[in-house]
Amino acid sequence: MLFAPKEKGQGLVEYALILVLVAIVVIAVLMVLGPTIGNVFSKVNTSLSGV
Repeated sequence: MLFAPKEKGQGLVEYALILVLVAIVVIAVLMVLGPTIGNVFSKVNTSLSGV
C-alpha cells in the first residue's frame, strides 16, 4: 500500500463528463425541435387571443 492510487476525484470527473454529454444532447434536440415547438406555441397563442 505504499503507492496507493488516489481515485477520489475520478468519480466526480466521470459524473461531470456524463453531465456535459447530456447537456449536448439536450441542446441538439432543442435546436432540431425548437422551431416546431415555437410554431405550436404560436398557434396556441393565436387561438387563445381569439377567445
